[in-house]
Amino acid sequence: MEKESNRKKNFWQYFFGGEILKEDFVIKQSKLLILVVILFIIFISNGYSCQKKLTQIEDLKAELRDVKYENLVISTRLTSSSRQSQIEVLLGKKGIDLASPTTPAFIIED
Repeated sequence: MEKESNRKKNFWQYFFGGEILKEDFVIKQSKLLILVVILFIIFISNGYSCQKKLTQIEDLKAELRDVKYENLVISTRLTSSSRQSQIEVLLGKKGIDLASPTTPAFIIED
């Protein structure tokens, strides 16, 4: 039991002490290890970038929904205020003496 705990202790000391970097395998594969680390950093960066863009898309969807609602409200107000009956009421309130024609429109021919 003591040998096993001593072996584990030696492994950690060997690993964190940096002696593992002197091994032939690590030296031969150093370029591959550097490549793996760079790819891992790019992978993490890409994930963060995608998450940021998804958050931005959700914010833009909410803003679009609000703008569509505002457009609907303004369109409804414009439609209701441009009715002939509403225009007649507004003209009457402002004291402008205009009335709807009682005779139908006719075409002038040359």
